[in-house]
This record gives sequence, C-alpha cells and structure tokens, in this order.
Amino acid sequence: MSLARLGQSLIRRLHRPLHLPPPPPTDHHAAVSRSLALSQANRCLRGFASLTYNPGSTIAGKFGGPSPVHAVQVLERVVQLNHARPMSSAAPAPAGSTSSGPPETSPSVSKGVPVGARKVGMKVVMMSPGFVYEPYSLPEPISFWRRWFTRSGWTRTKEDIILEMKNAYAVSRLRKKTGYTKKQFYNQAFNIYKEVNTLMAQGDTSSLRKALTERMHSTMKNEIKRRQSKWKSVHWELVEPAVNIRTLRARMIGLDKNDLDKAFIQLTLEFITKQKFEAYNSKGEVVSGDKSKEVLVKDIWVFERSLFHPGADWRVCGRITL
Repeated sequence: MSLARLGQSLIRRLHRPLHLPPPPPTDHHAAVSRSLALSQANRCLRGFASLTYNPGSTIAGKFGGPSPVHAVQVLERVVQLNHARPMSSAAPAPAGSTSSGPPETSPSVSKGVPVGARKVGMKVVMMSPGFVYEPYSLPEPISFWRRWFTRSGWTRTKEDIILEMKNAYAVSRLRKKTGYTKKQFYNQAFNIYKEVNTLMAQGDTSSLRKALTERMHSTMKNEIKRRQSKWKSVHWELVEPAVNIRTLRARMIGLDKNDLDKAFIQLTLEFITKQKFEAYNSKGEVVSGDKSKEVLVKDIWVFERSLFHPGADWRVCGRITL
C-alpha cells in the first residue's frame, strides 16, 4: 500500500503543472526513478512479457533528455497491480464476497496437481539377475611340484583358496537365512531336475515357467521348438535314485553392499543319472534312442534362490556344458 500511495503522489506531482512544466530532471534522478520503477514492476510482474521494459518507448522531453512519462506509466501499472495477487498464490474468497478479483482456484490447481490425480507408488522387484555368476569350468590340472615350487603354482594355489572361500561364504549366508541343509536341498534339486526334463519331453512350456527363470524359460522354449521340428514326440524316463549328486560351486550375487540380505544364491550341481530315451516321427516310428536301454548321463545345472523374497523357491537359471 505504501508503494501505491508513493506512486499516486508522484503521478499527481508530475501531472499537476500542465501550463508550467517543471525543469527536466537530471540524468541521475531519471536513472534512479527508472531503476526503482522497473525493479518494482519486475518484482510484481515477473513472468509477464507484455510489461517488460522497452527502451524504445522513452519519449524525449521538451527540454532534452528522457521524459518522466515512461516512469509514470510504469508506476501506474504498479499501482493497479499492487492490489492483485498472482493466480497461483491467490486465496479463495470468503462466502458471499462480491470482490471482482481473480477467480478462486482449488488447492490442487494452485499446487500444480491436476484435479483427481493421485500419487501412485511403483515398486520394482528383481526376480533374477538373469545370468550365471562365475560359471563353473574344469580346473586346469597342475602337478604337485609346480604348485608348491613355482611362482605360477603359488598364484594358482591362492586363486583356488579364494574360490573355496567364496563357496563357504555363500553357503554360510544361505544356511543362516534359510536353514539350508545339503540333504534337503539335494532332494529338492533332484525333484526339480526330474520335473523339468519330464515337462520338456511333453512340450509343456507353460508349466515350465514355475521352475525356471525368465531367461532359462526362453532358452528351453526354443529348444522344444527345434526338437519338435525334427521329431514328432519323445519318450523320456529317469531311473531313480540318482547315481551321484555333488555341489561344484556356490556363489552369492549381492544387490546392496550395505544390506547383505539383498542377494541371490546360485548353486551349481552335477547330476549323474541313468535315463531312458526314445524319439518318434509323425508316423509313430522310432527314429532315435531305445527306451529299453539305460544310458548314463551327466548334467551340470545352476540353481538360484533369492534371500530377500519371502517363501522364495529354487529355480533353474542355467546349464553348463563342459
């Protein structure tokens, strides 16, 4: 309000002596008045390009130099807008008010949120890393003398110790979080091994999804398509119990270095089993295999489980061919 009264007073003083114009202000006074008017105008009219200062609109005075007409016009606009608030910060008028000010705005509009909009939280959960971490490979044979009496042998011994420490650490975390026991896990892994091979022989890709990760499910679907293009059907049978099952590698894939429980465990198992296999063409004729004979088969599968998903199950995430 003080700014408005100051502007009105200055307007009256500048407009009063029409028959006897006052002496022109000095350059210093004109610059001060313009800067004051422009600073106040810019503060109130920030964002409105139509009220931006334009040097070309300055009118030359009768006695030379800039005229205060431009400053008067700016001050008049300041006075007019001094009683108005921007729409984004205007408070709703009370009931029964007849004010001709700006229209009321709802709280949602004033905060920049559309009416009816809701905040929706989206939580992304990783179900699998999608790869086999440090896949198992056959260790290079090394003699006793080379291992203990050469520099390369000492390096190899150090690497082997680190690998065994990784195995022990992954199994210890798994045992602590899930109560892991080797016997129980081997039974579960053998049942999954049998189920997956049976479903593959039947070509049931939809039922395979539960026992496989997404990447492994896509791989086996492609294998079934290639097999069906060659053979019409197959017979597969597993002779129980397994000849031998052993753990080749254990690895932990951490997702957060500050939270060791946010991790996946991958266990690589070797299955040595006896199987029966026979394949048929579209006419039902045997084209490969013999279901009356048992064949000794060795498979290396990688099983994966999450440590931070409640009730997580073991799933097959990869197979390794040596």
